[in-house]
Amino acid sequence: MPQRFVIHLPVVAGDLSVAVRLARVVARWSSALAATDPGETTVSYEDEQGVRHRVFCDLRLPGNRRCLLRADHDGPCARRVSR
Repeated sequence: MPQRFVIHLPVVAGDLSVAVRLARVVARWSSALAATDPGETTVSYEDEQGVRHRVFCDLRLPGNRRCLLRADHDGPCARRVSR
């Protein structure tokens, strides 16, 4: 297996809920790039970077695609939010 490298891009937010919302926007925007994996997006407190909070559900869907609903969502997994 070839080596993989992960890019960590710090973005500062005022609280955890704002950080999660911002992370979702950035992750969804970056999904246009083939090398990104928005489903692995997490946020952490600046002084507790080892404790990460998932932004998206971590379950895989058919075709090895990820569920893009929020972590701990209710109902079935999906690729997009129903409106």
